[in-house]
Amino acid sequence: MSALPAPGPTIVRRPTAEGGGDWPPGILPVLRRIYASRGVHGLEQARPRLAGLPSPDTLAGIQQATELLSDAIATGRPIQVVGDFDCDGATACAVAIRGLRMLGATHLWHAVPNRITHGYGLSPSLVDTLAQTGCATPSGLARLLVTVDHGIACHAGIAAAKARGWSVLVTDHHLPGKSLPPADVIVNPNQRDDAFPAKSLAGVGVIFYVLLGLRRHLRALGRLPDPEPDLASLLDLVAVGTVADLVPLDGHNRALVSAGLRRLRAGHGVPGLQALIDVAGRDRSRLGASDIGFAIAPRINAAGRLEDMALGIECLLCDEPGRARELAAVLDGINAERRGVQQGMVEEAEALAERCSRGLSGSLPSALCLFDADWHPGVVGLVASRLKEAMHRPVVAFAPSEPGSDQLRGSARSIPGFHIRDALAAVDAAEPGMIGKFGGHAMAAGLSLPREALPAFEAALVAHAESVIDPGLLQMELLSDGPLEACELDRRHAEALRDGGPWGQGFPEPLFDGVFEVLAWRPVGTRHLRLDLDSGAGRIAGIHFGGWNGTPPAPRIRIAYRLQPDDYRGGDAVQLVVVHREDAF
Repeated sequence: MSALPAPGPTIVRRPTAEGGGDWPPGILPVLRRIYASRGVHGLEQARPRLAGLPSPDTLAGIQQATELLSDAIATGRPIQVVGDFDCDGATACAVAIRGLRMLGATHLWHAVPNRITHGYGLSPSLVDTLAQTGCATPSGLARLLVTVDHGIACHAGIAAAKARGWSVLVTDHHLPGKSLPPADVIVNPNQRDDAFPAKSLAGVGVIFYVLLGLRRHLRALGRLPDPEPDLASLLDLVAVGTVADLVPLDGHNRALVSAGLRRLRAGHGVPGLQALIDVAGRDRSRLGASDIGFAIAPRINAAGRLEDMALGIECLLCDEPGRARELAAVLDGINAERRGVQQGMVEEAEALAERCSRGLSGSLPSALCLFDADWHPGVVGLVASRLKEAMHRPVVAFAPSEPGSDQLRGSARSIPGFHIRDALAAVDAAEPGMIGKFGGHAMAAGLSLPREALPAFEAALVAHAESVIDPGLLQMELLSDGPLEACELDRRHAEALRDGGPWGQGFPEPLFDGVFEVLAWRPVGTRHLRLDLDSGAGRIAGIHFGGWNGTPPAPRIRIAYRLQPDDYRGGDAVQLVVVHREDAF
């Protein structure tokens, strides 16, 4: 068994990178250095533009997809967009409905599975439910289903839809399994032998590309509405779904997110997103990717976790500001309930992990599997994420698929260097038939499992993790961009760092470290710590969220921190947001 991680993370400085390249004078030297450490050497790479995105024509399946959609629009065939119950799936559904409507579709519906009733994605039970709903048109044509942010693993559901005579277009970004489902067309940049360069698109990015291809196809046919639809108006939704799904913010995704943030900051977002920004108390003019990740996306996600994502999609599709505010307020309330449920489950999971470590003489396995019969299946992903951060090892959290069920839903989160979806594939190969179904990415995945199979699954996953994980990966590291000089701890640098992104997965927000004298301190609430620090050129404020444990800080501390404008105090005020602190001697 691998040892427990050392108490707290280790601060490790990134290798020094030359800050050269083609930069205008306004880009500060520290920002050039940070860009260089992330492999960016010029303004075009640092701030990619939409014009630099690859053509939709290079995406495998795009021609067949656009022909299928254009024929459906021309003949009045009913099109039903099937979403998913996370933020990426919800925004992808909204983008599909809004975009197809802009491009001339009139017989258009959407649906989303209920987590408890239908399970994940386009399942046979969801197909049965859809068959009992509308979609009747004067043409009498069989419907066309368009999946967004799922479908690549929905073999049974797609077969059920095909058996009813429906057509199915899959748009997805998850990694495919050994075989592809029997859809009419599949658009997924992660299919084998697909040369499309933007492999990190979220589900909302994939459907946006399908719409771009459809617009080009309709233009060639002379069938575009007049005036030509501006699909860039959908980029606010694309940005939210992309950030929420934690896909790497490579150049392609940064171009999409940057354009969407510009729309949101200018007040041009859809009414539902504007209402969510307001109810979260965020400043629209300074909105960043972190505001999406920590304020907007959780409120959309909460609907799918505890209630029905149809409510979140309704908010994103709503065009009446008053109604959008009402929906946003409901989502805010559900999110508050979700936080309470999550906190209780996290505390229980931490207690389980502690008991596990005591039972193993102070050691933990390289991967953790946790289950409680009273947990909510919609929140296990958040529990797995929190435990992964605390324990710095892969975590799979399970809950009954519904109260009293013997079928479990699991959500997995991983650490860099351990591909969790491939790990599930390895377990599935070693124990055929044990896992009901699974899918996901390198860092996050989901699965279903019979309850009686949980011990065997845990043993197989731990054995696989022990065989491939270097023990050094289990020590959490905070990658620092080094120290900032005292003269750089000012508003100019803070704003340049804030606006130099969007920062996020795969393009991390700048983090610095240094040693400071503590001039004064005080607790804030029950968990946080306010600090006054000696910067070397005067006093500077610091805040350590979650940093108050009842013990006064040492007179001299080393901290990992982010430099941010202090908008609460205003003016030239800045503060250091402390991520980690340790005594300095």
